[in-house]
Amino acid sequence: MKIYQVDAFTDKPFTGNPAGVCVLSGPKDDAWMQNVAREMNLSETAFLQQQADGFRLRWFTPAVEVELCGHATLASAHILWEAGLLARNESARFHTLSGLLTAARRQGDIELDFPATLDEPAEAPPGLADILGAKVMNFRGSRFDHLVEVGSEDTVRGLRPDFTRLKALPVRGIMVTSRASTPGFDFVSRFFGPAVGIDEDPVTGSAHCCLGPYWSKRLGKTEMLAYQASARGGVVGVTVMGDRVRLRGKAVTVMAAELLAV
Repeated sequence: MKIYQVDAFTDKPFTGNPAGVCVLSGPKDDAWMQNVAREMNLSETAFLQQQADGFRLRWFTPAVEVELCGHATLASAHILWEAGLLARNESARFHTLSGLLTAARRQGDIELDFPATLDEPAEAPPGLADILGAKVMNFRGSRFDHLVEVGSEDTVRGLRPDFTRLKALPVRGIMVTSRASTPGFDFVSRFFGPAVGIDEDPVTGSAHCCLGPYWSKRLGKTEMLAYQASARGGVVGVTVMGDRVRLRGKAVTVMAAELLAV
């Protein structure tokens, strides 16, 4: 059984967000997939199984299964084309816990079609500014995560949150964002998810399904370029189209291996 490691939302190895991609040769139970994800020890490992109208796709962190993952979906589409499991001009169709997701090749990028995750009014948890080590300019809730806007890109880049206290919050993760000061970008962010076993996720595609609509309203534009300012860093193109968000990025395969413990 083939398994790959792909750096997503980047065109350079050892940057972006690494994802495991396992192409299943037959059905596997949840415990086995969770064990493989724990063995890979990446923020997400994707499991693909071909079916008549596309591929079943599931995502696991080292600790839990998640409902939506952007970078591992992008990595999965990249492998399907690179390994010849899909023709280069053929779109990828993924059946997931978040419904049907698609991926297509667009002018050298991979473009994902995802559901928008809208932000909503919410009360910030007590002590959040102290947990993050930064003043909270705006706080919003969403289906999966909390969204926190801070004052500047420098503040986003300089965050050193208290992961023990963050882990206690009853959400998947915290998106911290600001307008970009780096030329060419519209907004920047970082994503912290200790509750699901990821202190900091390098580049979080699914977070941009919420960040995109949030910044679209604030900036008055539907097409944006975002930078996730983790230590590895990554670039995400975002287009907001009503209740859908299109995410664009590149990917590069770093490893290909044979999984023996099957």
